[in-house]
Parts: sequence; C-alpha cells; structure tokens
Amino acid sequence: MNVQQIVEAVLFASDAPLTAGDIARADENLDEDQVEEAIGFLRAEYDDAGRSFQLVDLAEGYQVLTRPEFAPYLERFDNVPRSSRLSGPALETLAIIAYRQPIGRLEMEYVRGVGVSGVVRTLQERGWIRVLGHRDVPGRPALYGTTREFLDYFNLRSLDQLPSLAEIRDLDSVNVELDFGRDRDEAASGDAGVPGAEP
Repeated sequence: MNVQQIVEAVLFASDAPLTAGDIARADENLDEDQVEEAIGFLRAEYDDAGRSFQLVDLAEGYQVLTRPEFAPYLERFDNVPRSSRLSGPALETLAIIAYRQPIGRLEMEYVRGVGVSGVVRTLQERGWIRVLGHRDVPGRPALYGTTREFLDYFNLRSLDQLPSLAEIRDLDSVNVELDFGRDRDEAASGDAGVPGAEP
C-alpha cells in the first residue's frame, strides 16, 4: 500500500472531516507531512480526471464530497443523505449572525424587522450558531456567533472566505439588507476574536 491509497481509504470511509493528524493515525509509519503531500496529490488527481467528487479543505479537516453540480442526480435516491435546506428567514438570520457576530437577538430583530427566537433556536439545534458570551447590561442578553459546523456545511475554512457585503448585495437571490455600517473585516475581527473557529 502506498501513502496515497491509505489516505484515500481513510477519507472515503469517514463521514466527517479529518485532520492530517487524524489520518496519520491509520499507520504508525505515517506523519502529517506525508498525509498533507498525499492530500495534495489526490486533490490534483481528482480535479485533473474530472471526477464527480472532490477533496475539500474544511474548518475541521479534509473530506471527500460530491461536487455540487451532481446534487440533482442524487436527489432521486432515498438512501442518499440530503442536505437540509434553510428557509428564507433562517438564511437571512444566519447571514446577519455570520457578518455581525457577536450579536444579540434584539439586534437581529432590529435588522430583520421581525422576531427571530424560533429561527435562532433552529440554528442552534443544527449546531450552526452558539452563544459566545453575554452583553454586560441588565438581563445579560446572549451574544451569538457561528460554529465550525457552520463553516463545514458551507465549505468554508474560515470566516475570511465569506463573500464581501458588496458581493452579496449584488445577488438577486439574497433579499436581506446587510449594510450594518461596517465592512466584513471589521465584523470578522469583532470583540470575541474569530468566532466560528471554536467548537
């Protein structure tokens, strides 16, 4: 067995992202550098061959995933896991949290113009947002931010890969106004460091 075969076998068998260190545990002769080199080789091989899957670098490690353009073909099969779709209100609220974190529920409601309690609960149940802390005011309201699961779901390695607010405003499919008076870089470097990088 060569290193590429071992790394490929481990990645195909896993249903969750794996770090180079995780993969290296497969054989006592493997180290992280060898794994990283094999991953680079496999990624190039899949891309060059035009395979229907790709090796993706996510927040929690590497994972082999079907390319998005093949999703319509997979939807015909009941035994293929489907990605759970977000409702419009949930997507809008998630976008607000992603760009303004840490952010409180009242701020979200001010931006959206409607209550968000149910949506926030749904996003927490999915593991895409979490409480980062509490505002130091009476009642100590919770401040929310995104999680590693959020990054993984949207194939992001970090919040820096989010599109700029200007790019989002140009998309016809996004109906929420995200002009918060500060740009993405300021939002990503907010009070709590880089939310979303914590489990």
